[in-house]
Amino acid sequence: MAVYTDIGEDELSAFLRDYDIGELLSYKGIAEGVENSNFLLHATGGSFILTLYEKRVNPADLPFFIGLMRHLSSRGISCPLPVERRDGSDTGALAGRPAAIVTFLEGMWMRRPTVEHCREVGAALAALHLAGEGFGLTRRNALSVDGWRPLWDKARGRADEVEPGLAGEVERDLVELETSWPKDLPTGIIHADLFPDNVFFLGKRLSGLIDFYFACNDLLAYDVAVCINAWCFEKDHAFNLTKGMALLAGYVSVRPLSAAEAAALPRLAHGAALRFMLTRLYDWLNTPAGSLVVKKDPLEYLRKMRFHRRVASAEEYGLRLQEATA
Repeated sequence: MAVYTDIGEDELSAFLRDYDIGELLSYKGIAEGVENSNFLLHATGGSFILTLYEKRVNPADLPFFIGLMRHLSSRGISCPLPVERRDGSDTGALAGRPAAIVTFLEGMWMRRPTVEHCREVGAALAALHLAGEGFGLTRRNALSVDGWRPLWDKARGRADEVEPGLAGEVERDLVELETSWPKDLPTGIIHADLFPDNVFFLGKRLSGLIDFYFACNDLLAYDVAVCINAWCFEKDHAFNLTKGMALLAGYVSVRPLSAAEAAALPRLAHGAALRFMLTRLYDWLNTPAGSLVVKKDPLEYLRKMRFHRRVASAEEYGLRLQEATA
């Protein structure tokens, strides 16, 4: 979450008249994240999240995102529910941006996830993959392997400003992944961005998943690889095998991985690290001055890329192959 577009109290109050949530009591911007502008609203009808969709979000994708949240909720996944406007629509316009309001989930995200949190996340991710079956809309993953080079082309010229030699290192990895990316693996709805700040807990119990604005159709095991990157490395960038074991055990307790998915996991994890390095690099170089947004360090994911290059088997992430594969 982030704030790129500020809003005034008068225009927000006027916008809320099209909703049945009562009078505005207070609101504040949410600085974390990099994609849309988000605000926590307190109204007489309760607490809500207001999202203004910024330029990187295609308005044509909004029915997918909003419909997916409703579908997942109906299948037992705890996630925000879109709030309908008085005319029955899901989105309006505010400050020149498409905007929507969703329900507020109780809980907090874990800045220092434990092994128990990792196990909960793995199980929740598998449950999401199963719950996504039957959703009628589809969305291509624009940030999968065929979308990385256009993004890289926008950042390559200044990459060495961030770290000397970065341009050559990324180019070599990108060529390798483009030529060897796994195919013919199970596909379905993936979250694609299930980082700790998108998972809420009440104590050790997972209370909900948020921020579905990267969700799409892609390889299910790629979503597992994203979570390995997001949850199983420590602040010093060292991989925590115990957390990897917990996350993967939680996942396969709900949805076993195929042998082909397990074999592909190192390549998928390497690609996921490259994907987040590229988007962080682009944002690091291009985020407008004065935006209320926390820029994230691309070099964190460069270090993870280097780790994944050396991984030969999913067992090195903690997957117990005889127990985990279907």
